[in-house]
Amino acid sequence: MGKIGEDLAKKFLEEKGYKIIEQNYKTKYSEIDLVTEKENELVFVEVRTKVGENFGTPEDTLNYKKKNKIRFNALSYAAFKKWRGPIKIDAICIVLKPNYEVLRLNHYENIV
Repeated sequence: MGKIGEDLAKKFLEEKGYKIIEQNYKTKYSEIDLVTEKENELVFVEVRTKVGENFGTPEDTLNYKKKNKIRFNALSYAAFKKWRGPIKIDAICIVLKPNYEVLRLNHYENIV
């Protein structure tokens, strides 16, 4: 499910003018789904994908603990790459139909 969502998010962002720098960047603590750049800003994107919403929405999974983990990883990545410009953290939440067609895709900017 994650791979399908990440590919949909990647295509969506590219169409909005984002340059994809990394996908599934792994650290020893976690993984960053997408590292992108737009207008000289480094944008970290967390992708949450679910089939249907019978058991909650993808947005429900973006709790305080998860956001802090994303923030820590984003700051670590920026420091490791010696990034000196602005950064932000976004989320893309996708709900799929049972046949994996997109029911909805929402892009939330500056979630942290």
